[in-house]
Amino acid sequence: QLQLVESRGGVVQPGGSLRLSCAASGLSLDRYAVAWFRQVPGRERDWVSCISSNPNDSYYTRSVKGRFTISRDNAKNTVDLQMNSLKPEDTAVYYCAADLYSNVCIRLGVGDDVRAIQLVKASWGQGTQVTVSS
Repeated sequence: QLQLVESRGGVVQPGGSLRLSCAASGLSLDRYAVAWFRQVPGRERDWVSCISSNPNDSYYTRSVKGRFTISRDNAKNTVDLQMNSLKPEDTAVYYCAADLYSNVCIRLGVGDDVRAIQLVKASWGQGTQVTVSS
């Protein structure tokens, strides 16, 4: 059984950087598509980024494109999210999720306009708080 644990988030000043790590135990994470989502109180959980088993196949929601980078470290069995140029609107609880039925990111949208990521059978981490504030 796959278990996911996100690294501790924290408080960062606007313009700062933070790296989140999603560590897996039980199964090899490189077999699955892995996505990062975030959620603020009173709103739905929104996707942020997704990476397929092929590390060259990755996607970002429009608001983080060019600032966030998702990557795999198969030796450590992790998927990381490097967040740069953070903004107050990035404040949220961040979750990682692996799609146990797919090794590719299932994208909803047309062409490069990815509107959402669909997880067929998701295994979720417990979430970690990221606060961007001066």
